[in-house]
Amino acid sequence: MPASAATAPPPGLDPGRLARATRRRGRRSALAVLVLLTAVYAAGIGLPASPGSDLRPSEAHVLLSSESWVSDGDPELTDEYAGRAWHGFYDGELRPAALRVDGRLVEPDGIGFALLLAPAYALGGALGAQLLLAAIAAAGFAIAAALGGRLVPEPWASGAALAVGLSPPAVLAATTIAPAMTCATLIAGAALLALRVRDHPAGAPAIGAAALLAPIVWLWPAAIPPAAVVAAALVRWLRRRRRAWTGLVAIEILLVSLVVYVTVSGQLFGGLTLYAAATAPHAPTGLANAADAIGRLERLAAVLIDPQVGALLYAPVLAFGFTSAWLLRRSRRERLARAFPAASDVEACAGLLALVCVATALGAALLLATLDGRAPGEPLAVALPCAAALCAWSLRRFPRAGAALALVGVGLTVWTLTGARLAGDAGVSPVRGPLPWSVLDGR
Repeated sequence: MPASAATAPPPGLDPGRLARATRRRGRRSALAVLVLLTAVYAAGIGLPASPGSDLRPSEAHVLLSSESWVSDGDPELTDEYAGRAWHGFYDGELRPAALRVDGRLVEPDGIGFALLLAPAYALGGALGAQLLLAAIAAAGFAIAAALGGRLVPEPWASGAALAVGLSPPAVLAATTIAPAMTCATLIAGAALLALRVRDHPAGAPAIGAAALLAPIVWLWPAAIPPAAVVAAALVRWLRRRRRAWTGLVAIEILLVSLVVYVTVSGQLFGGLTLYAAATAPHAPTGLANAADAIGRLERLAAVLIDPQVGALLYAPVLAFGFTSAWLLRRSRRERLARAFPAASDVEACAGLLALVCVATALGAALLLATLDGRAPGEPLAVALPCAAALCAWSLRRFPRAGAALALVGVGLTVWTLTGARLAGDAGVSPVRGPLPWSVLDGR
């Protein structure tokens, strides 16, 4: 039998109809991922983040800025601090996180992320904001299922999205009032659109990808490295497809966002970034010089295997990302794309996802001021949807090992949720609660 006959569709089956059926199945699977994870993430709302409170001080600062947008229509916080407006959602004390500039008190979170949350906060307070973040995070893993579908068929693509999406790092980050998972969803969506540009260089996906990447600089500086990877891939594929004008429009969208960001920063904060007036030294990264950056490279191991925040300890299925990187290397070394043209698409997708994960790890190691006090896997939360899609390749190759690792992650999530709920007034944080490996760090 010829090789082509082995891969041809059965007689009488229209290839176009088969492709449409595959796309419909993928959309149904992504929708199922979205609905299931939204429900799970909503169940995680209210977990204690510190003794006696379900919010960290940083989360309360964001909500205070959202309160200012809702009540005053601007990010100026003088009256909010004077009226102790945080007492509606936070029992502790808050101190300004920025210095006054020209008589105005505006904190960095009051521009981008807090403004995003303001409509949900106006409707439902802190709960409304957390529900919005839960839906955004779930959408990120629905996109991960679509990205995984470019590597493997169903059910492996959606299975990998659920395996990572139901692990403690994703469940805890989903409703933490922080921009990590919002950036993760934007980057995953931009990556999916960039890959569509590689397939068919249409203008709409390219402009859509740029529009998704443009807000990143306003949301979280640590997410800029993985966003830059997707932007570079988008521009490269547009140039190869000779869509120079489309590429210029996409680049202009990104540049306009950056220029407006610098302009607003100069007006409100007296510097190039929104953190120019922050009270913390060298905010938001804490870096004073190049020697500090070099010294932080050892954090690359910490973000993976540290007993408190290491992503692999809390979501062991993420180890399949390394296996997929090995599969990518082997595919390129054996030049499978020459014999099987579809392998070229798989390699391009896997390569982009792997680079996003590497850039996220480097960004977490170098740009985060500290890893202390963060939830399990939080430093790498920006890469979780792309990492889930990358793991799908290995999940199909090693299904039994993948199922075992996924069950470990789901079990740890159940442990975390029930342990924190049963702690009651003791205020046990899920970061330091009754986790099976807490003995590794003397807890």
